[in-house]
Amino acid sequence: MTAELLRIGEGPIEVEILPMVGARLHRLRAFGVDLMRTPHDLAEHHGADSWFWGGYAMAPWCNRLPAGASRLAGHDLRLAANFRDGTAIHGEVATVPWRVTDADARAATFRVSAGGAGWPWTYDVEERFAVVEDRFEMGLRLTNTSADPMPGGIGFHPWFVDPVHVAIRAELTHPSNLATTPLPEPVTGRTDRRELGAFPEGLDATWTGLADPPVVLAWPEARIRATMRGDEAVRFIVAARPTGIPAVAVEPETQAPDGARRLGRGEPGGLELIQPGATLTLNASLTFVRI
Repeated sequence: MTAELLRIGEGPIEVEILPMVGARLHRLRAFGVDLMRTPHDLAEHHGADSWFWGGYAMAPWCNRLPAGASRLAGHDLRLAANFRDGTAIHGEVATVPWRVTDADARAATFRVSAGGAGWPWTYDVEERFAVVEDRFEMGLRLTNTSADPMPGGIGFHPWFVDPVHVAIRAELTHPSNLATTPLPEPVTGRTDRRELGAFPEGLDATWTGLADPPVVLAWPEARIRATMRGDEAVRFIVAARPTGIPAVAVEPETQAPDGARRLGRGEPGGLELIQPGATLTLNASLTFVRI
């Protein structure tokens, strides 16, 4: 891998991106403060330990799919396990090289083509990052380049560094991302995150029925607050604080966990069927203020 960094942002927001490692966010800094979990050793952490650092695109699916042989939308899949629990997690593009298709001091666009092996469909993914004064913008486009309808889901997976407080303004939740039921349930107890506060260690869940804004983050010691918003494609917020990781992942997504099962059984929140030549899009932003 290469440690070459592409930098954007000329004002209070500064961003560093690694095009050759999934076009992932390596650093997000607001008002001079690093707000993302950024490794010191690029080769070790953005390579071998890539799932718990920075921020990356998830495509053509988010969360877990079964590794090995399975069947989806009339096609045979044979996905390689890429996570310690033996699943195929977060798609195929989070660690591969992307092409830089456009870049200046305030914005950068990246593209990758993939699929056609264990995932039998082919597709293009375009990612755009931009800094507009105190706002950081993220955009994803997943285009089906194969001849048959392709299941698809997309999202962003940023890790926000401690000490961070999180509010997820949602009425409904899938309280565990490891074993989900067909329908979400009302938030309660640990899953009621509507008030800003510390995110519970070990909680790994999905929220839907989102308010506007769906997410607020705050770094009390740095006196910084961020508001996360998304377009109509952002129907779910996945958030997790694994034991031993000093950061919280807060992920805007188009799908709920177990997206393949949901599509196959007609449950809500599943992978979408993208027609040949069609595109699934998602846009989200973070607006930062001093508090």
